[in-house]
Order: sequence, then structure tokens, then C-alpha cells
Amino acid sequence: MFATRRIFLGLTAAALTLGTFATLSTQAFAQDKTIKIGTLKLIHGITPYFYEKFAPEGITIEVIPFESPTDGKNAVVTGTVDFGIYGLAAATLGAAAGEPVVVVGAACNRGMAVVSGVDSDINTIKDLAGKKVGIWPGSTQEVVILDRLAAEGMTIKDIQPIRVSFSDMASALERGDLDAYVGAEPGPGISLAKGVGKIVEYPYTTPTGSLNMVLTTRQENIDSNKELIEMLLSIHSEATEYAMSNREDFVKVAMEKLGQTKPSIEKAAPNVELTWKIDDKFIEQANYYGTQMLDKKQIRQLPDYATFIDPSFVNAIEAE
Repeated sequence: MFATRRIFLGLTAAALTLGTFATLSTQAFAQDKTIKIGTLKLIHGITPYFYEKFAPEGITIEVIPFESPTDGKNAVVTGTVDFGIYGLAAATLGAAAGEPVVVVGAACNRGMAVVSGVDSDINTIKDLAGKKVGIWPGSTQEVVILDRLAAEGMTIKDIQPIRVSFSDMASALERGDLDAYVGAEPGPGISLAKGVGKIVEYPYTTPTGSLNMVLTTRQENIDSNKELIEMLLSIHSEATEYAMSNREDFVKVAMEKLGQTKPSIEKAAPNVELTWKIDDKFIEQANYYGTQMLDKKQIRQLPDYATFIDPSFVNAIEAE
């Protein structure tokens, strides 16, 4: 709390004393006293709902939920929100296309699972051959499952990929519309809690590891409103540490915001690691991830990682 209040005071002082465009932007922000953050309707996008606990006095956090990673990324790029939490895939797609999206923090590791019907004969990735598999295009899960299929000597042509949003995967499996899905929590937790699904695999064995969701902003904020980013990263780090250390509150907030039952959230929670740090391992995995997207022709060129991922704000917090 001390760090965020100190940053807020610094923000206000800068707005009063500097005459640059950045100062005008910061001053306008100080008057609005609102930070808009978009996040996905997933348990591993839950961190922003804890931000209010750590926001400086006078600062309001407005959380805007999105159904798809692309919607979240587009909201950041267009300025509809100041920050967005969504999968690395959507961020990479945007940066590779020249959009001004910048990763300024990590958000979540894990949170993925390959799920099949509880009574099905699908017990391994190889067993997905010929099956109807729910996948959300442009998601981190899509890149990861393509990597896993390749490791098993398979391609996407060996399965029947079905476009399904994350929030619909568990119900689609229960109805029998899918044989399996590559989902995001709390979907797998819902399938387990209802007794209709089983875990085929937590797909963290690829070089991408468990890297999943990231915290992003747009380049304009990097250039002209660094005080805003410093404040938000301080809040984000404290909220992340709190949520991971207070499992009961984590489950309670997830139930309230996602409208799920306690059993399903409790099944999902162990598969979620909220995080905020950008370290060497993060950079290595993110670079590998981009090469996989390029190899699979999901992007035409790699992002400029020198500007696409900016760890300076995280590093500053760790230095304190």
C-alpha cells in the first residue's frame, strides 16, 4: 500500500510541476481517478477484482470483462481500457501485426487443461485422433495444443477442431457436442465437479511451459504516462500476492464474479498460478512461443521483442 500511495503522490506532483504532454496526460488521469482494466471471464483473470484493496485513496478501478482474448487485446489497442489481461497468443498476434500492444507484466501461469468425457476412451493426446475437439482460435491454448500434437507426431488435420468459446466448452462436452476440449479454468473445474469430464493432460510439457496470460497496455502509455503504469503494476503485484496467499478469498471472489459453484472453483483453483513477474524464463518462453506461432503461420513475422515486452516496471518494483 505504501508503494502505491507514494507513486500516487509522485504522479500528482509531476502533474503540477511539468509542462510536457506526458504531464498533461497524467494530470487528466489524476482528475479522472479511474483506471480501466479489461480481463477475461476466467478464474485466472481474477486478479483485477482485488485491485481496489490496494489502490491509493481517490483511485477507482473499473474492471471490464471480455469473452475472448482478441476482444481484450483490441480494447487495449483502441484505448477502450488502459490495461488488459489475456493470453500471450492474442498479445503476440497484435504486436506481430504492428499494433501498439506492450506486455508490462505477467498475469497467470497454468490455467489450461485438455478435458474429455468421463466415460470416453480419450486418455492421451494421441487418443484425440478423429475426435471433435473444442479449441478457441487465436488463444494460447491453440498454440499449446498444436505443439503437443506435433510432439506426438500429429497435426490439426488428425483431429476435428471445433470453434468453441472457453465459457461454452464445459457445457458443450456435457451435451455431447464435443468429445474433448482444450480449455481454460474454470471450464475444466466445472467438468470435474459435475462428474462429466476427466483430465487428459495439463499441457505444460512443451517449451512454452505453463506461461499463459499477460498484463498489457498500449505504447502510448509507455511513451507519455509512465506514472500510470508504475501505479498499476504496484497494485497488480500486491493484488497478485494477496490472492495467491488467501485461497479462501480467491475462491469467494471467483464464485462471485464468474457465477460458478464452490466445488467447481475449488477444482479449478489448484490449476491456477497468479503471477506478475517478468524474468529470464518468461522472456525465453515468450520468444519460443512466438516462433511456434510463426512456424504455424498464425503470424507473418515475429514481434519486435525489444519493445513488445517491457520488464522495466516489474524490475523497478523488485528493486524496491
